Amino acid sequence: MLNETIGWVGNILFAICGLPQVVKTYQTKRATDLSVLFLWLWLMGELLTFVYILIGDWETGIPHFPLYFNYIANIFMAIYLIYAKYTYPKKYQLH
Repeated sequence: MLNETIGWVGNILFAICGLPQVVKTYQTKRATDLSVLFLWLWLMGELLTFVYILIGDWETGIPHFPLYFNYIANIFMAIYLIYAKYTYPKKYQLH
């Protein structure tokens, strides 16, 4: 039980690490300071690791729900920030 609690708390903290950037980008409609390489590496790392965890869990029959929460939250945040990077008008972005 303690291990499960530690897992949930840790993964919630990891999952919300990107939230301040998502909120700031949404409010300002600016994504100039975001590195496109960082965003794509973040997304690919999250996707590939999530698939790795899912396959391992399927093989062992032991689900790791805290990890699923973390990866899904980060995948959605990375997708939004990539979307913002490519779609927010340049006139709203700082130069």
